[in-house]
Amino acid sequence: MSDQTVVKKSIGRTVKAYVALTKPRVLELLLVSTVPVMFLAQGGLPDMWLVLATVIGGSLSAGSAAAFNMYLDRDIDAHMHRTENRPLVTGEITPRGALIFSWTLAVVSTVWLWYTTNWLAATLSASAIFFYVVIYTMILKRRTEQNIIWGGIAGCFPVLIGWAAVTGSLDWPAFILFALIFLWTPPHYWPLSMKYKDDYEDVDVPMLGVTRNASQVGLQVILYAWATVACSLLLIPIANMGLVYGVSAAVFGGWFIYESHRLYNQAVRGNEARPMRVFHASITYLTLIFVAVAVDPLLPF
Repeated sequence: MSDQTVVKKSIGRTVKAYVALTKPRVLELLLVSTVPVMFLAQGGLPDMWLVLATVIGGSLSAGSAAAFNMYLDRDIDAHMHRTENRPLVTGEITPRGALIFSWTLAVVSTVWLWYTTNWLAATLSASAIFFYVVIYTMILKRRTEQNIIWGGIAGCFPVLIGWAAVTGSLDWPAFILFALIFLWTPPHYWPLSMKYKDDYEDVDVPMLGVTRNASQVGLQVILYAWATVACSLLLIPIANMGLVYGVSAAVFGGWFIYESHRLYNQAVRGNEARPMRVFHASITYLTLIFVAVAVDPLLPF
């Protein structure tokens, strides 16, 4: 193997490691909630350059928050099976390199959104980073089982950013979608905390799956799933949504609630719970709801 090939492979591994710092899977989910809101805010097709600019800025912002999170949590990541292969744990990236990378993305994303969209979208983006890094990661995560409820607010900001990028302001439909994601986050994440209960327990992180038994967690998942679906239906009168969104919210919401009850019933009966089924269902549900948000304004009914 030539020296040039070794260098290329080394550079490739380093780039891959820095991309991993941004948590690409979480990034995809955040973008799913940004772009459709821009269609709704526009009442049809928004300017495609504006969409691209917002996606780029939002990606950099979310990547910054994720990288900060990995930097701050590198001590516990080393002791959890789910996170033991993260680049700061394996040593592919140094803590100093990760911190510089995090700050660079934070500054670039804020400046980019300020100049390509508007000051409100940029401010909301910076606020999302602050909330995820300081409020969730540094203050709540290791102190309270309510961590994901309030820390999850950071994941709600993309809908506000998308709306603000189009309109330069905020309105009730954006706040309803903000609330929807706020209510959706616990029943999305708590099943994951059940799956990795031992991991969180080993590092003294009080996720609900650690502090409560399976049936109690299942009940909380049900309550938040119902609240999520109820909130999604509020968008129909407030944003004057049509048939596509109305049917989607009812059908997909009913399926999400069914999966939540299924998890609870398994736990109550003492059967082996399958929390990841609800986890994946929640992702599919949110994706389909936001696809409906994007499609509905394009149709006359």
